[in-house]
Amino acid sequence: MIDLRSDTVTRPSPPMREAMARAEVGDDVFGEDPTVNQLQQKAAKLFGREAALFIPSGVMGNQIAIKIHTQPGDEVILEEDSHILNFEMGMMATFSGVIARSISTGRNFMTVDDVKRSIRPKLYYLSKTGLITLENTHNMKGGRVFPLAQAREVLEFAHSDKIPVHLDGARICNASLATGKSVAELTQGFDSVMFCLSKGLGAPIGSMLVGNSQFIEQARRLRKTLGGGMRQVGILAAAGVYALDHNLEKLKEDHEKARLLARELKKIPDVTIEPVETNILIFEIKSMLAADLASKLKERGVLCLPTGPHRIRLVTHLDVSHQETLEAAGHIREILTTQS
Repeated sequence: MIDLRSDTVTRPSPPMREAMARAEVGDDVFGEDPTVNQLQQKAAKLFGREAALFIPSGVMGNQIAIKIHTQPGDEVILEEDSHILNFEMGMMATFSGVIARSISTGRNFMTVDDVKRSIRPKLYYLSKTGLITLENTHNMKGGRVFPLAQAREVLEFAHSDKIPVHLDGARICNASLATGKSVAELTQGFDSVMFCLSKGLGAPIGSMLVGNSQFIEQARRLRKTLGGGMRQVGILAAAGVYALDHNLEKLKEDHEKARLLARELKKIPDVTIEPVETNILIFEIKSMLAADLASKLKERGVLCLPTGPHRIRLVTHLDVSHQETLEAAGHIREILTTQS
């Protein structure tokens, strides 16, 4: 199968598996797993932060951050098509007792003016704005990079009003490679950042939270609350260490493959492609339903992800070669050409 549904489908490479097998371990609940500690120190240094925490999933990381930054009854400002709002099971309400004040931005990104319009007046009988969250890269905007200047305007205003800002940076490393800016520069000023090891970086599991020491200490307690206290987890952390040491630069190849897909799909009259900046490509078709195209592609050994009635997402990653990318585009072209 040529699996383009997500960059989460990657399998650990033989060298990564070897690193996992050799990992030195201890009890991480006691803070005694040396490989976990190594990964956390490496992530903190990469992002220019005081501390970091290894967590089982990106969703857990986002939800821990929301819990730390807010009080029950607060509002969280975020984009209408954000991952936190759409794909995290309403956990911000369940776990933190907060509600979303979502902003519809279409194909654009949240601006400081959007935020200003959404801030609740400071009246005792109204819920207060407790947190703002941004997403970079943005999944449902086709992996596009949140403009840095725009993010800094939001940060400056939010902090002037004493409102924290969390970054869902699941694919922030893709943003770094696409812009040529370090992750430390792209995330400077955010009160907390989550990023994933298990997407384009190729680890089998895990994400990281980074922030100051006080935030990470609180996060450690909440990770335990959510059942995330792990014991000899250095076996998994070793995959994260390997990913940061060996797979960061390989994200460039994923971006190349996405641009290759875009180039080929643009040749099909029935296809409308959204701008491609990193490793995600979203396109729309008119002549058939996305689910029908996905079904026909599966018969040919290609997996994709419908995200709307006529909308499909393709994600390039370590386990799909340039040649397989071309083959997938060829199958799409053949199906749609026959259909029309």
